[in-house]
Amino acid sequence: MSTMMESGPKPLWTRAMVAVLIAQFVSALADNALLFGALALLKGEHYPDWAAPVLQEFFSVAYIILAPFAGPFADSIPKGRVMLIANGLKLAGALAMCVGLNPFLAYGLVGLGAAAYSPAKYGILSELTSPENLVKANGLIESSTIAAILAGAIAGGALSDWSVVGALVVVTACYGIAAAANLFIPRLPAAHRLDTFSIAGIFRDFVGAVRAMFRNPDTRFSMTGTSLFWGAGSTLRFLLVAWVPIALGITTNSMPAYLNAVVAVGIVVGAGLAGKLVSLDKTERSLPAGMLIGLGVCVLAPTTNLYVAFVIMMIVGAGGGFFVVPLNALLQERGHRTVGAGHAIAVQNLVEYTTMLVMVGLYAVAVRAGAPIPALAAGFGAALALSIGALWIQRARNRTTTSPAT
Repeated sequence: MSTMMESGPKPLWTRAMVAVLIAQFVSALADNALLFGALALLKGEHYPDWAAPVLQEFFSVAYIILAPFAGPFADSIPKGRVMLIANGLKLAGALAMCVGLNPFLAYGLVGLGAAAYSPAKYGILSELTSPENLVKANGLIESSTIAAILAGAIAGGALSDWSVVGALVVVTACYGIAAAANLFIPRLPAAHRLDTFSIAGIFRDFVGAVRAMFRNPDTRFSMTGTSLFWGAGSTLRFLLVAWVPIALGITTNSMPAYLNAVVAVGIVVGAGLAGKLVSLDKTERSLPAGMLIGLGVCVLAPTTNLYVAFVIMMIVGAGGGFFVVPLNALLQERGHRTVGAGHAIAVQNLVEYTTMLVMVGLYAVAVRAGAPIPALAAGFGAALALSIGALWIQRARNRTTTSPAT
């Protein structure tokens, strides 16, 4: 723990906290706008349909490769500098896409920056404010991220309809603004400087954390659930891009982005309801909402009306928010007690991004094989609902044979 945490109470709103929030909002906005700009670039250069989900694979692989090392790296130097370096990598990836370099490799570079950024943006909060303000600080980060997802999706789609190159230039500028905001974060002491750097030692430590979290029934259950959510969310993004022109006859880049934005609004609604209705010891109550995500996609598959599609996406998002928030809270609490917060986030990233890699990869294979998009949507929704149903049954069985981990 840094000396900053020992210096007495600190207010929530400081120049450093404002700098972190600005950097997080602008960086997350650029992340989401870049995806739709990159998809428009692939579309404009006549890449095959299966190339779009492959783009996400390059991003996910970066998270998987860096999973054992991102946490130690974030702790070994001042976290504000980690965020600056991470946004620099994102800026370099977006700039590479602007100047016509391979979009897959460029997006992978952005993924490297995002993987390094993730543990730093959460870890720095405990160094900037007092423990009694930590929940509020996390709430500010999550709120700014959700706002950025909405704004980024809408901006990315709209700007891509105007000009793909223009959209990429704006995204690059946003990463530059985020990096500049990082410069206003004080140079805090490193949380845990590494006296010696051993890749083998870090890897062994990480493998031990993975085993510990999978042996614990609560962390295993919550990781499975959150991984299904994020894997489904990533796949749904690309599914909507392919589904909109076929089902609705709309060929703009902005409409899939608008539908994704509606999902994000629904997630906010569902998350709020979960906070009021689901306690940490009753997380199973969120599982029916998870099945609703899959069932909603099944209903969406044959839909041809735009307004009905918006309603379905709102319901899907609400189900997602109600489903994932309690599981994420359980994972954070049990993970902190099992292997520590930093290791828990790293293991969570590994499992979730591996699931994304697999689910998006299967979708890409199905598209390349020529599967009809409406049928693919229905099959995807049914498989997701059945998977969460199986998780529900397994959790109920565990509850009857073992007591919750403490």
